Amino acid sequence: MLTTQQCWAALVSRDGSADGAFVYAVRTTGVYCRPGCASRMPRRENVAFYEGPAAAEAAGFRPCKRCRPHEGSPADRHVAAIDRACALIRSGDTLPTLAEMAAAAGISRFHFHRVFKQITGATPREWGKAHRLDRFAARLDAGESVAGAVYAAGFGASSRAYEAASSGLGMTPGARRHGGRGETIRFTIVKTALGWALVAATARGICMTALGDERSALEAELRRRFPAALIWPADAALTAWAEQIVRFVTRPDVQPDLPLDIRGTAFQAQVWRALQKIPPGRTTSYSEVAAALGRPQAVRAVARAIASNNVALLVPCHRVVRSDGELAGYRWGRERKRALIAREREAAQAAEAAAE
Repeated sequence: MLTTQQCWAALVSRDGSADGAFVYAVRTTGVYCRPGCASRMPRRENVAFYEGPAAAEAAGFRPCKRCRPHEGSPADRHVAAIDRACALIRSGDTLPTLAEMAAAAGISRFHFHRVFKQITGATPREWGKAHRLDRFAARLDAGESVAGAVYAAGFGASSRAYEAASSGLGMTPGARRHGGRGETIRFTIVKTALGWALVAATARGICMTALGDERSALEAELRRRFPAALIWPADAALTAWAEQIVRFVTRPDVQPDLPLDIRGTAFQAQVWRALQKIPPGRTTSYSEVAAALGRPQAVRAVARAIASNNVALLVPCHRVVRSDGELAGYRWGRERKRALIAREREAAQAAEAAAE
């Protein structure tokens, strides 16, 4: 715990960052609060400091009704509230109204939309559409007919399903159901500082990148993932994209901005978009990614989505580590993950030094 002087200084400055380090109690009111509580500033002689809510309540104080120090941090409460709203979206065939979602979250309609987007990175309507597309993709993958999957997912009309699929499935619903049949994929394998790198793309963008020690193994993996597609050598455009990726591996100061044809469920796409928001040189944890998506309990699902990422480097799954900061597994080898993170941190530090 902080010293008494430090606690008082934090209280006087209403330092919200000290939340969790201690609570303060006011003898004249019998109430204890968070350091950043907006209640009236008490006199110093009436204040006592405690390590947490349990210690304050054991001393006979009750929690403040304004800052609710016994219910976790405001950020934790917001995450839990948005999780309730997301659960309501997942439970129905149609998107709930904004009022219904705000009521489930226990947040006023005025603040709900802002808090939802702040935590998930999407509006409630965008999140709901992504979830519906997730159900649609799962039924297609299970072999259900396109028409059956359309209505079971709650789209109401096939035109709406195809419109959503164009940005979320990476291929048409029919092509997805038949394992990519009719798709043409071009590829190249190039040498990088971290071994061989395969880069493959459809007409819409890069659909796969992978790192490895053997060219033959990388090509075999490409054909295994897209067994029904036509596989051809790279054209000039793909060769240029591959050169950008090689430069990024060599000097990862700027993330390549290349078109992607990401193929996965809507939930996987949400996770991959969250990874693309992590700046080079930074790392985050699986639980932080889950919380950012409004699904704090879905840590394992997030880990599975990250493991299913077909676009290494461009969707930077290497920037996700365990909560204790240790490296988790990496499909292309833990040493490559360590090297990528180290290179990106060096480049970020060099850029900061140059800016100064």
